[in-house]
Amino acid sequence: MQNDPVQQDFRYRFLIESADVRGVVVRLDESWRETLRRADYPPTVAQVLAEAMAAVVLLGANLKFTGKLSLQVKGDGPLSLLVVQVTDQGKVRGMADWREEPPAGADLQTLFGAGQMSITLSGATPGQDYQGYVSLQAGDLAGALTDYFAQSEQLPTQIALSSNAHSAGGFLLQRLPGADEDEGWNRASQLGATLSREELLGLPVETLLHRLFHEETVRLYEPEEVEFACNCSRERVAGMLQGLGEQEARSILAEQGEITVTCEFCRNTEVFDAVDVGGLFAGATPPDSGHAH
Repeated sequence: MQNDPVQQDFRYRFLIESADVRGVVVRLDESWRETLRRADYPPTVAQVLAEAMAAVVLLGANLKFTGKLSLQVKGDGPLSLLVVQVTDQGKVRGMADWREEPPAGADLQTLFGAGQMSITLSGATPGQDYQGYVSLQAGDLAGALTDYFAQSEQLPTQIALSSNAHSAGGFLLQRLPGADEDEGWNRASQLGATLSREELLGLPVETLLHRLFHEETVRLYEPEEVEFACNCSRERVAGMLQGLGEQEARSILAEQGEITVTCEFCRNTEVFDAVDVGGLFAGATPPDSGHAH
């Protein structure tokens, strides 16, 4: 294994060659703090959002096409919606909506009530998304994702997630597809289960893997960069308004004086006044009206 470079936000893939097991380690520092800077989340909501962001970066490690992977949880509980996305380039973003502040230490059922988690792959086939679902029977997000892999991919998988106000971390082990015997997986998963939340957030990846698997043969691959990024833009908002139609857009304009759209992920705001809206439906490119974004 190579030395661990100084890097705040990373995804490392590794292979336990002696056990036919693959794995991923993720740490989000700056990207998680950037998410927190853009919205004021209650502590319990922030914790599950952080873990979801780490989880989606874990799952995105195997994206082999230009596209994105999205994880969404919807329910009728205090936390009504959670959406996180990662692209094949390691650009991650996330958001959550809540009706009321959930209690500290709440499990998934208490957080979301009657709800469902979905995982969507976009871009593998143009114009077609692949989506899988899992009910929220597990106590936490890591357990729900483990259930998802057991149901949808039928691959033994182990996931650990951790977070605090400064960092989010994720750890995944998975038996290689086609591996026949369970001895290697049983050995690796028993060792992986000893990982603590503090170790996941605090140890360099090489130290972490050596502590867990020092008796195994481990190949650590080069780190992959991860960063917060949002693909919202004024052009996208303009397209959305054009999709509403001129009558609806002008109705909103007449009622509110201007049309204000705020991105739920990054909280950037785009404002369209009467001149902008007129340009949209005259076939012209809407001018940059100088409003604060």
